Amino acid sequence: MNIAQIAELAGVSKAAVSRYFNNGYISREKREAIQRVVEETGYRPSLQAQTLRTKKTKLIGVIVPKIASASIGKIVEGILSVINEKGYQMLLAVTQNDPEKELEYLTAFDEKQVDGVILAATVLGTAHKQILKKLSVPVVIVGQQLSGYNCVYHDDYHASYDLTKRMIETGRSSLGYIGATQQDKAVGEERYRGFCDGMRHMGYGDQAERMVTASFTVASGYEKAKELLECYKDLNGIICATDSIAAGAAQYLHEHGGGLSSQVIVAGQGDSDMSRVTNPPFMTVHYFYEESGETAVRILMEILEEKKEALQEVKLGYYIVEP
Repeated sequence: MNIAQIAELAGVSKAAVSRYFNNGYISREKREAIQRVVEETGYRPSLQAQTLRTKKTKLIGVIVPKIASASIGKIVEGILSVINEKGYQMLLAVTQNDPEKELEYLTAFDEKQVDGVILAATVLGTAHKQILKKLSVPVVIVGQQLSGYNCVYHDDYHASYDLTKRMIETGRSSLGYIGATQQDKAVGEERYRGFCDGMRHMGYGDQAERMVTASFTVASGYEKAKELLECYKDLNGIICATDSIAAGAAQYLHEHGGGLSSQVIVAGQGDSDMSRVTNPPFMTVHYFYEESGETAVRILMEILEEKKEALQEVKLGYYIVEP
């Protein structure tokens, strides 16, 4: 079947059928009539023909560091909710936390001519910036702020700052910190900076150096909690850069702390299910991950469909979740 036959069966014009398949405006009556015919006949438009005609692939490339992550899962869900609504499809690339893979996928997506790219970035070094400048398709960065580019990011600094203050207000004045790599500006650098300033502003600046760096896993949080507690035996609280790290720290306290596990409390960041299933549950920070994915796609759609050229840097808020 072709568009002319669909139009004849639906009792509408060929232009109306074309607008239907390209998400253009048509009246509800015409849309329902076309939809009935499509469902009855099982018609599917040729993607190759659409690409040749419109110069659009209707594909969005999405690059993420890993899939076994609650925050990344929420970002992808947000992306999908808008992509599906807009009639696009997603090509998902997973880098396994390898910045070099991010560079490879950026280049590959540009060569495969997707309509746009969403990059859930971890590290934005010189090589990233060089490739981003050369891309022939629009890109929106999620999770990191990069001046001069469309990006959606979180207020990591103030979230960690307020979390630190809240821990001290609950009577935990001897704190340690398990952070992430400083190459990750948002989760590593900004969250640790928030911890340090929070400690200083509350009168405990001498404790800001009580810090160890973990990878983004429960197992690493477990090992680093042991390391931190062996170095600073007077701790009564541990703040972690992520919930997965915090879950590992909580597990270590539960297994090896004895009475210590009731004296030392843990706080994480991310508001994942892990913060609620540990025993006891721990304080955490809610970031709007799903909304960040939705916002990134909407920015990309404005560029692709409305030809908006003004750069947008969107910073999302947060709130503290107490058990």
